[in-house]
Amino acid sequence: MSVEAQAPVAGLDAALAHALRLLETRPELAAEQALAILEAAPGHPGGELVLGMAETAVGDAAGAVRRLAALAQAQPGSAMTWLALGRAQAAQGEDAQAQASMERAVALQPALPGAWLALADLRFSRGDGAGADAAYLQHVRHSVRDPVLMAAADALARGDLPDAETRLRARLSAQPGDVAALRMLAELGARLGRNEEAIALLEQALARAPGFDAARQNYAGLLNRGNRHDEALVEVDRLLERAPDSQSLHNLRAVILGKLGDFEAAIGAYERVLARVPGQWQVWLGYGHALKTAGRTGDAIAAYRRAIALNPGFGGAWWSLANLKTVRFDAADIEAMRTQLRRADLDDDARLHFEFALGKALEDTGEDDAAAFAHYARGNALRRAQLPYDAALARERTRRAIRTYTREFFAERAGAGCPAPDPIFVVGMPRAGSTLVEQILASHPQVEGTMELPAIIAITRQLRERSGNPETTSYHDVLAALPRAELAELGRDYLRRVQPQRREGRPLFIDKMPNNFAHIGLIHAILPNAKIIDARRHPLACCFSNFKQHFARGQAFSYDLADLGHYYADYVMLMAHFDAVLPGRIHRVFHEAMVEDTEAQVRALLDYCGLPFDARCLRFFENPRAVRTASSEQVRRPIYREGLAQWRRFEPWLEPLKQALGPVLEAYPAVPPDLGAAQGGARGDC
Repeated sequence: MSVEAQAPVAGLDAALAHALRLLETRPELAAEQALAILEAAPGHPGGELVLGMAETAVGDAAGAVRRLAALAQAQPGSAMTWLALGRAQAAQGEDAQAQASMERAVALQPALPGAWLALADLRFSRGDGAGADAAYLQHVRHSVRDPVLMAAADALARGDLPDAETRLRARLSAQPGDVAALRMLAELGARLGRNEEAIALLEQALARAPGFDAARQNYAGLLNRGNRHDEALVEVDRLLERAPDSQSLHNLRAVILGKLGDFEAAIGAYERVLARVPGQWQVWLGYGHALKTAGRTGDAIAAYRRAIALNPGFGGAWWSLANLKTVRFDAADIEAMRTQLRRADLDDDARLHFEFALGKALEDTGEDDAAAFAHYARGNALRRAQLPYDAALARERTRRAIRTYTREFFAERAGAGCPAPDPIFVVGMPRAGSTLVEQILASHPQVEGTMELPAIIAITRQLRERSGNPETTSYHDVLAALPRAELAELGRDYLRRVQPQRREGRPLFIDKMPNNFAHIGLIHAILPNAKIIDARRHPLACCFSNFKQHFARGQAFSYDLADLGHYYADYVMLMAHFDAVLPGRIHRVFHEAMVEDTEAQVRALLDYCGLPFDARCLRFFENPRAVRTASSEQVRRPIYREGLAQWRRFEPWLEPLKQALGPVLEAYPAVPPDLGAAQGGARGDC
């Protein structure tokens, strides 16, 4: 007999506890310990139970059934015995008897989470979907009594994600049907940015427990975050059928409708929420965003002001007012924001919003540029701390793209990809005039304006995931290894992803995601007939405009002047490379030229897109379409010159930006002749 399984360690209770611990990892030793207990106390119910459970674990299901059936007859009120018998019967393939035993266990002890989980798994395997759903929900309800799940939940609450992940993965390895553990692991994945994995986990949970509403709400939220808005809406509507009075669901529905471009429906949804709960300042903010995008600027201002009245410390509402670019704060507003900034209890997120808003307020007064810049700088520093950025890594990614997308790369793939000509990609730096280009094109009757579509970025993630190491793999390498047929399928996949945003049925549509300049190699490979327009603006004007802008998400490079300069220079370097390997493929619009001679630039733009001239494109500011960017109010008025040189007032503080831009600044609008060498040898790495 093993030393570990010698006769009772310190009395029967201690011996039983020891045997139960061994069951998890060494069931054969648990069996030996149980036999030692039974030798010391023949017929002991606890010893018989542990021995039966151990026999099941080591594969002697028949022996376990005989032993546990006898014990159940002798101890008919023991829920644990009926549960153990049910598990042994299931292992023996006696599903009907197993289900009856497990149902007896939960009838005797309804708060036994393990019994409900075992019953749910069995019902699920037998095709009883409704019965499985009901049992899984009981398991979730009683999971607060499960010490393993509670330990994992505690680790999640403490932010100890490695410990939580270890516990949850171990649980799911032993019990893959544990829907509560699946949901918790999905929450952990979402916190770590592993959205696709989290979505897959929730899909597993919902396949077993479609009535698990908390998991479905998490699922809807992740679909929304992953820009799968049409799917998210289906899930929210399904939840609302069961909980029609849920204000959080109605609010989420309004958010999703806005992202789908149905702003009238979104506005109506927000109004219904606010009619019931008018004191929710966060909802007033979302309502204001929808109104702004729909062009109802006055109503948007009133909504933002209402949010502020409800919560004067709501920095997001103050910044939303500033971000309209047309609101001028008065002295009372400025003092109100300064008062909030003096609060010791103001969190960093609220504080940075106030810093950006105050910077804009003081810039508009024109009285103290140094103070305005100081507020911008503090806001950027706070945001930079939240969004770490590695300029050297970003440059290496640019070099990787340059090394991959050579003339030979494209020559080998000539004729591949999806031939659809529908998309017009507008790329470039943020704040470079891309919204103006979009608005001009969307004023043509053959072109539909949409939004900053995330489909290309989603495809890059999908490519990385094929490698099995999405965190470390370059999607460029995965793309380079794909057969020609898959390039066409990726192009069709892109068109499927964007279809929900194409609401007007026009032959062409705009995908205005500025950062897609980094993915031109992918775009050309999968959509060789798509149009690509590069919107470019003077580097100091563009970069300082980014520095003044607090973006809702992403753009981590924009919160430091040196990072901005390096990012702009990398962008110019990459675009110069594509100009060299794909001559004439990209049409460039310089913002300053568009301001100086709008008609000539518009005609050239339409010619490139293969579109006849239409005078409505010159009166783009009359277009009532929804605009979902920070420039929404600016493109609703005629082109103006005032913004071209605004940066000059702040030139004394822009030296780090100038140094990082280097020869790119001196050569603008041309490109330095040896840009790769000037920017650290990227051309030499090609």
